[in-house]
Amino acid sequence: MTTQTPSSPAATQGCGSGSCQCAPASAAQPAVQEALVNGIALHAPGQQPDTDTLRELAYAELLRQQAVSQGLLPRRTGLTTPELGQAEREILEAMVDREVVTPHPTEVEGRRYYEAHKAQLLVGQALHVRHILFAVTPGVNVQALTVHAERALLELSHKGVAPGRFAQLAGELSNCPSSAQGGDLGWITPDDCAPELATELFHLEHAQTGTGVHPRLFHTRFGFHIIDVLERRSGTQPAYEEVRERIAALLTMQSRARALHQYMSLLVGGAEIEGIALEGADSPLVQ
Repeated sequence: MTTQTPSSPAATQGCGSGSCQCAPASAAQPAVQEALVNGIALHAPGQQPDTDTLRELAYAELLRQQAVSQGLLPRRTGLTTPELGQAEREILEAMVDREVVTPHPTEVEGRRYYEAHKAQLLVGQALHVRHILFAVTPGVNVQALTVHAERALLELSHKGVAPGRFAQLAGELSNCPSSAQGGDLGWITPDDCAPELATELFHLEHAQTGTGVHPRLFHTRFGFHIIDVLERRSGTQPAYEEVRERIAALLTMQSRARALHQYMSLLVGGAEIEGIALEGADSPLVQ
Protein backbone atom coordinates (compact mmCIF):
# COMPACT_ATOMS: atom_id res chain seq x y z
CA MET A 1 0.00 0.00 0.00
CA THR A 2 1.36 3.39 -0.96
CA THR A 3 0.66 6.74 0.62
CA GLN A 4 0.40 10.09 -1.12
CA THR A 5 2.60 12.96 -0.09
CA PRO A 6 1.17 16.48 0.28
CA SER A 7 2.73 17.39 -3.06
CA SER A 8 0.85 14.67 -4.91
CA PRO A 9 -1.55 16.03 -7.56
CA ALA A 10 -4.33 13.83 -6.20
CA ALA A 11 -3.93 15.39 -2.78
CA THR A 12 -3.85 18.97 -3.95
CA GLN A 13 -6.42 18.84 -6.77
CA GLY A 14 -8.93 16.27 -5.52
CA CYS A 15 -9.61 12.77 -6.73
CA GLY A 16 -11.25 13.90 -9.92
CA SER A 17 -14.72 12.64 -9.11
CA GLY A 18 -17.45 15.16 -9.63
CA SER A 19 -19.30 13.84 -6.59
CA CYS A 20 -16.29 14.10 -4.30
CA GLN A 21 -16.16 17.09 -2.00
CA CYS A 22 -12.41 17.34 -2.40
CA ALA A 23 -12.83 18.36 -6.05
CA PRO A 24 -12.50 22.13 -6.68
CA ALA A 25 -15.78 23.94 -7.17
CA SER A 26 -16.36 25.31 -10.64
CA ALA A 27 -16.70 29.07 -10.89
CA ALA A 28 -20.31 30.12 -10.78
CA GLN A 29 -21.48 32.05 -13.81
CA PRO A 30 -23.13 35.35 -12.90
CA ALA A 31 -26.81 35.45 -13.75
CA VAL A 32 -27.82 37.82 -16.51
CA GLN A 33 -30.21 40.41 -15.08
CA GLU A 34 -33.27 40.83 -17.24
CA ALA A 35 -34.20 44.41 -18.19
CA LEU A 36 -37.95 45.12 -18.13
CA VAL A 37 -40.27 48.03 -18.82
CA ASN A 38 -43.67 47.45 -17.17
CA GLY A 39 -43.02 43.71 -17.32
CA ILE A 40 -41.99 43.68 -20.99
CA ALA A 41 -38.50 42.26 -21.49
CA LEU A 42 -36.09 44.32 -23.57
CA HIS A 43 -34.06 41.31 -24.72
CA ALA A 44 -34.38 37.54 -25.09
CA PRO A 45 -33.38 35.28 -22.16
CA GLY A 46 -29.61 34.81 -21.93
CA GLN A 47 -28.81 37.87 -24.04
CA GLN A 48 -26.86 40.71 -22.43
CA PRO A 49 -26.93 43.88 -24.58
CA ASP A 50 -24.57 46.70 -23.66
CA THR A 51 -25.88 49.59 -21.57
CA ASP A 52 -26.34 52.03 -24.48
CA THR A 53 -28.33 49.46 -26.47
CA LEU A 54 -30.49 48.67 -23.44
CA ARG A 55 -31.25 52.35 -22.90
CA GLU A 56 -32.26 52.79 -26.53
CA LEU A 57 -34.51 49.73 -26.32
CA ALA A 58 -36.03 50.99 -23.06
CA TYR A 59 -36.86 54.44 -24.42
CA ALA A 60 -38.32 52.91 -27.57
CA GLU A 61 -40.45 50.54 -25.48
CA LEU A 62 -41.69 53.41 -23.31
CA LEU A 63 -42.77 55.29 -26.42
CA ARG A 64 -44.34 52.17 -27.94
CA GLN A 65 -46.38 51.56 -24.79
CA GLN A 66 -47.46 55.20 -24.76
CA ALA A 67 -48.62 54.86 -28.38
CA VAL A 68 -50.49 51.65 -27.53
CA SER A 69 -52.27 53.40 -24.66
CA GLN A 70 -53.45 56.05 -27.13
CA GLY A 71 -54.64 53.48 -29.67
CA LEU A 72 -51.95 54.46 -32.18
CA LEU A 73 -50.35 51.01 -32.22
CA PRO A 74 -51.93 47.56 -31.65
CA ARG A 75 -51.42 45.68 -28.39
CA ARG A 76 -48.99 42.76 -28.40
CA THR A 77 -49.46 39.48 -26.57
CA GLY A 78 -45.77 38.66 -26.16
CA LEU A 79 -43.65 39.50 -23.12
CA THR A 80 -40.64 40.71 -25.13
CA THR A 81 -40.46 44.10 -26.83
CA PRO A 82 -41.11 43.79 -30.58
CA GLU A 83 -38.73 45.16 -33.18
CA LEU A 84 -40.08 48.44 -34.52
CA GLY A 85 -40.51 48.85 -38.25
CA GLN A 86 -40.21 52.11 -40.14
CA ALA A 87 -43.97 52.71 -40.14
CA GLU A 88 -44.14 52.22 -36.36
CA ARG A 89 -41.21 54.55 -35.80
CA GLU A 90 -42.91 57.24 -37.86
CA ILE A 91 -46.04 56.86 -35.71
CA LEU A 92 -43.94 57.32 -32.56
CA GLU A 93 -42.17 60.36 -33.98
CA ALA A 94 -45.51 61.94 -34.97
CA MET A 95 -46.86 61.26 -31.48
CA VAL A 96 -43.85 62.94 -29.87
CA ASP A 97 -44.15 65.93 -32.20
CA ARG A 98 -47.78 66.39 -31.15
CA GLU A 99 -47.17 65.99 -27.42
CA VAL A 100 -43.90 67.84 -26.96
CA VAL A 101 -44.43 71.60 -27.16
CA THR A 102 -41.27 73.49 -28.11
CA PRO A 103 -41.42 77.17 -27.09
CA HIS A 104 -40.13 79.57 -29.73
CA PRO A 105 -37.49 82.03 -28.49
CA THR A 106 -38.52 85.65 -28.11
CA GLU A 107 -36.63 88.62 -29.50
CA VAL A 108 -35.53 89.50 -25.96
CA GLU A 109 -34.08 86.00 -25.45
CA GLY A 110 -32.31 86.21 -28.80
CA ARG A 111 -30.66 89.53 -28.00
CA ARG A 112 -29.71 88.34 -24.52
CA TYR A 113 -27.97 85.32 -26.06
CA TYR A 114 -26.22 87.56 -28.58
CA GLU A 115 -24.78 89.80 -25.87
CA ALA A 116 -23.63 86.84 -23.78
CA HIS A 117 -22.01 84.88 -26.62
CA LYS A 118 -20.39 87.43 -28.90
CA ALA A 119 -17.07 85.58 -28.92
CA GLN A 120 -18.73 82.48 -30.39
CA LEU A 121 -20.42 84.55 -33.09
CA LEU A 122 -17.30 86.16 -34.54
CA VAL A 123 -16.90 85.75 -38.30
CA GLY A 124 -13.54 85.07 -39.91
CA GLN A 125 -11.72 84.33 -36.65
CA ALA A 126 -8.72 82.05 -37.16
CA LEU A 127 -5.42 81.12 -35.54
CA HIS A 128 -2.15 79.83 -36.93
CA VAL A 129 -1.28 77.19 -34.35
CA ARG A 130 1.25 74.48 -33.68
CA HIS A 131 1.03 71.94 -30.89
CA ILE A 132 2.62 68.98 -29.20
CA LEU A 133 0.16 66.21 -28.33
CA PHE A 134 0.75 63.81 -25.45
CA ALA A 135 -1.95 61.26 -26.25
CA VAL A 136 -3.86 59.52 -23.47
CA THR A 137 -4.26 55.93 -24.65
CA PRO A 138 -5.54 52.79 -22.85
CA GLY A 139 -3.09 51.67 -20.19
CA VAL A 140 -1.01 54.85 -20.20
CA ASN A 141 0.19 56.21 -16.86
CA VAL A 142 -1.63 59.55 -16.95
CA GLN A 143 0.25 60.99 -14.00
CA ALA A 144 3.63 60.20 -15.54
CA LEU A 145 2.43 61.51 -18.91
CA THR A 146 1.34 64.78 -17.30
CA VAL A 147 4.71 65.22 -15.62
CA HIS A 148 6.43 64.55 -18.95
CA ALA A 149 4.24 67.14 -20.71
CA GLU A 150 4.69 69.73 -17.95
CA ARG A 151 8.46 69.32 -18.16
CA ALA A 152 8.40 70.01 -21.90
CA LEU A 153 6.07 73.00 -21.39
CA LEU A 154 8.38 74.46 -18.74
CA GLU A 155 11.33 74.25 -21.11
CA LEU A 156 9.43 75.92 -23.95
CA SER A 157 8.17 78.70 -21.65
CA HIS A 158 11.68 79.94 -20.82
CA LYS A 159 12.54 83.27 -22.41
CA GLY A 160 15.87 82.03 -23.72
CA VAL A 161 14.55 78.91 -25.44
CA ALA A 162 16.02 78.35 -28.91
CA PRO A 163 13.63 79.33 -31.78
CA GLY A 164 13.68 75.84 -33.28
CA ARG A 165 13.18 73.96 -30.01
CA PHE A 166 9.38 73.73 -30.28
CA ALA A 167 9.55 72.06 -33.69
CA GLN A 168 12.30 69.76 -32.44
CA LEU A 169 10.29 68.61 -29.42
CA ALA A 170 7.17 68.21 -31.54
CA GLY A 171 9.09 65.87 -33.82
CA GLU A 172 10.38 63.89 -30.85
CA LEU A 173 7.38 63.83 -28.51
CA SER A 174 4.11 64.58 -30.29
CA ASN A 175 1.65 61.77 -31.01
CA CYS A 176 -0.04 63.83 -33.74
CA PRO A 177 0.80 63.39 -37.47
CA SER A 178 1.59 67.11 -37.48
CA SER A 179 4.82 66.20 -35.65
CA ALA A 180 6.36 65.73 -39.11
CA GLN A 181 5.80 69.47 -39.67
CA GLY A 182 7.09 70.52 -36.27
CA GLY A 183 3.56 70.38 -34.84
CA ASP A 184 2.24 73.01 -37.27
CA LEU A 185 -1.54 72.74 -37.75
CA GLY A 186 -1.77 75.72 -40.10
CA TRP A 187 -4.70 78.14 -39.86
CA ILE A 188 -7.63 76.77 -37.87
CA THR A 189 -11.09 78.06 -36.99
CA PRO A 190 -13.30 77.11 -34.02
CA ASP A 191 -15.03 74.53 -36.22
CA ASP A 192 -11.71 72.77 -36.83
CA CYS A 193 -11.12 72.01 -33.13
CA ALA A 194 -12.48 69.68 -30.52
CA PRO A 195 -15.13 71.73 -28.62
CA GLU A 196 -13.05 71.95 -25.45
CA LEU A 197 -10.03 73.20 -27.42
CA ALA A 198 -12.15 75.70 -29.38
CA THR A 199 -13.44 77.14 -26.10
CA GLU A 200 -9.93 77.66 -24.75
CA LEU A 201 -8.44 79.04 -27.97
CA PHE A 202 -11.29 81.19 -29.25
CA HIS A 203 -14.20 81.73 -26.87
CA LEU A 204 -12.81 82.66 -23.48
CA GLU A 205 -11.94 86.27 -22.77
CA HIS A 206 -8.24 85.56 -22.29
CA ALA A 207 -8.15 83.85 -25.70
CA GLN A 208 -9.01 86.96 -27.68
CA THR A 209 -5.51 88.44 -27.84
CA GLY A 210 -1.86 87.46 -27.79
CA THR A 211 0.43 84.93 -29.38
CA GLY A 212 3.10 82.54 -28.13
CA VAL A 213 3.23 79.36 -26.08
CA HIS A 214 0.22 79.04 -23.80
CA PRO A 215 1.34 78.97 -20.14
CA ARG A 216 -0.54 75.80 -19.26
CA LEU A 217 -1.43 72.46 -20.82
CA PHE A 218 -4.68 72.09 -22.73
CA HIS A 219 -6.60 68.92 -21.83
CA THR A 220 -8.92 67.44 -24.48
CA ARG A 221 -10.41 64.03 -25.24
CA PHE A 222 -7.21 63.26 -27.16
CA GLY A 223 -4.76 64.00 -24.35
CA PHE A 224 -2.59 66.92 -23.27
CA HIS A 225 -1.55 69.67 -25.69
CA ILE A 226 1.18 72.27 -25.59
CA ILE A 227 -0.18 75.08 -27.76
CA ASP A 228 1.79 77.79 -29.53
CA VAL A 229 -0.23 80.54 -31.25
CA LEU A 230 1.90 81.90 -34.08
CA GLU A 231 -0.56 84.35 -35.69
CA ARG A 232 -4.18 85.34 -35.29
CA ARG A 233 -6.99 86.83 -37.32
CA SER A 234 -9.38 88.52 -34.95
CA GLY A 235 -12.43 88.30 -37.16
CA THR A 236 -15.38 90.69 -37.19
CA GLN A 237 -18.41 90.94 -34.95
CA PRO A 238 -21.67 90.59 -36.94
CA ALA A 239 -24.67 92.70 -36.04
CA TYR A 240 -27.50 90.97 -34.23
CA GLU A 241 -29.70 91.17 -37.31
CA GLU A 242 -27.14 89.16 -39.29
CA VAL A 243 -27.22 86.22 -36.87
CA ARG A 244 -30.82 86.46 -35.61
CA GLU A 245 -31.96 83.34 -37.49
CA ARG A 246 -28.91 81.35 -36.40
CA ILE A 247 -29.51 82.27 -32.76
CA ALA A 248 -33.23 81.50 -33.03
CA ALA A 249 -32.47 78.05 -34.47
CA LEU A 250 -30.00 77.32 -31.69
CA LEU A 251 -32.36 78.45 -28.92
CA THR A 252 -35.21 76.45 -30.47
CA MET A 253 -33.02 73.35 -30.50
CA GLN A 254 -32.12 73.88 -26.84
CA SER A 255 -35.79 74.40 -25.93
CA ARG A 256 -36.79 71.20 -27.73
CA ALA A 257 -34.06 69.23 -25.95
CA ARG A 258 -35.36 70.42 -22.57
CA ALA A 259 -38.97 69.67 -23.50
CA LEU A 260 -38.06 66.19 -24.76
CA HIS A 261 -36.13 65.46 -21.60
CA GLN A 262 -39.12 66.47 -19.49
CA TYR A 263 -41.49 64.36 -21.62
CA MET A 264 -39.33 61.24 -21.39
CA SER A 265 -38.72 61.82 -17.69
CA LEU A 266 -42.51 61.75 -17.14
CA LEU A 267 -42.76 58.45 -19.02
CA VAL A 268 -39.88 57.01 -17.02
CA GLY A 269 -41.40 58.21 -13.74
CA GLY A 270 -44.74 56.57 -14.53
CA ALA A 271 -43.27 53.21 -15.51
CA GLU A 272 -41.86 50.23 -13.62
CA ILE A 273 -38.27 49.91 -14.81
CA GLU A 274 -36.13 46.91 -13.86
CA GLY A 275 -32.55 46.06 -14.74
CA ILE A 276 -31.48 49.46 -16.13
CA ALA A 277 -31.26 53.06 -14.93
CA LEU A 278 -32.99 55.69 -17.09
CA GLU A 279 -32.73 59.45 -16.77
CA GLY A 280 -34.52 61.17 -19.64
CA ALA A 281 -34.62 61.83 -23.38
CA ASP A 282 -31.52 60.10 -24.71
CA SER A 283 -33.39 58.06 -27.27
CA PRO A 284 -32.62 58.77 -30.95
CA LEU A 285 -36.34 58.34 -31.57
CA VAL A 286 -37.02 61.67 -29.88
CA GLN A 287 -34.06 63.73 -31.05
